[in-house]
Amino acid sequence: MSTEPGTSSAPETSAAGTPSAPEATVTETTSPGTPSAPETTAARYERFAAAEARGESAVYAGWATGVAADAELLAAIDELPPQRRQPALLFAVSRLVGAPVGDFGPWREFVLDHWPLVRAEALVRLTQTNEPLRCAALMPVLAAIPGPIALLEVGASAGLCLYPDRFSYRYDGGEPLHPVDGPSAVLLECATNGLVPPPERLPQIVWRAGIDLAPLDVASDDDSRWLETLIWPEQTARLARLRAAMEIARADPPLLVAGDVTEALPGLAARAPTGATLVVVSSGVLVYVVRAERERFVRAVEALDARWLSLEAAGLFPSVVSGLEAATGLNHEQLRGRFALALDGDPLAFVAPHGDRIDWLPRG
Repeated sequence: MSTEPGTSSAPETSAAGTPSAPEATVTETTSPGTPSAPETTAARYERFAAAEARGESAVYAGWATGVAADAELLAAIDELPPQRRQPALLFAVSRLVGAPVGDFGPWREFVLDHWPLVRAEALVRLTQTNEPLRCAALMPVLAAIPGPIALLEVGASAGLCLYPDRFSYRYDGGEPLHPVDGPSAVLLECATNGLVPPPERLPQIVWRAGIDLAPLDVASDDDSRWLETLIWPEQTARLARLRAAMEIARADPPLLVAGDVTEALPGLAARAPTGATLVVVSSGVLVYVVRAERERFVRAVEALDARWLSLEAAGLFPSVVSGLEAATGLNHEQLRGRFALALDGDPLAFVAPHGDRIDWLPRG
């Protein structure tokens, strides 16, 4: 699950389901849930190249810059529904069907020559990037919650973030923290501002489950290939981390259900074992839901005997916005493009989208 680097928001859609890894298309700038005027497709690709792909993927930056200036490609992309025009989705599906990874010219020729195939995949795929590194941002809070823990993630994709107890962690280059049975094949490195309460042990997770509009199965070759294709071309370390996490999930598959995150939540939560603390996790997914449906989700979580651990765009929830304003003096406009870690709606830290940086808020 994961928003790509620099992504501050995503398209507002109905809550017929919550894709597990949104890409930015419409930026909320006024009040939580109130989108600004939609961008043109050219502007969206220009912004993606400058603010999201730059420093992360030279290939994607070049493709996005080329698309933004190409009338023929823009006309083809505009045939797609607005939520299917995201650069990272288009680029991933083009690679999935065989587009060459490299300069813009050969990629452009392939996409135009194979547009019906690219279009068909763009209409059915979701950007379900599943980033285990986000567990590094969640862990300082998760480890402090009394256990044992029943972990339930909304927008779970393939459920790779349901295994925080199976990964190793290192904060600020210090001594690593390992699972009880020894070092993991997945080592999550995270930098902090020095204020993060360091986890002393990993939590005991006795049940793990997730909800997604279209869950992915790491035992499926097609689903695994799609997860790998969602990793941007130059991100070799991220691809290796994904593959290692998929092996952990294959050895002990999670319980994943398909459905709307709000509608499916009570029934799945009821399956959690008694005697465990239920923790509902949302990470970069609720930005994909219109404001009224987000509020309905919050009410559904509050109706449970559960803790809600969220890593979402900082401007989504009034309680988080007011807490951040009080703690930092930043206004809503200044929160644009930032992600906040919160427990039960109380903001605790600013976090990098992929979880590799935590800036804990001063308390008291």
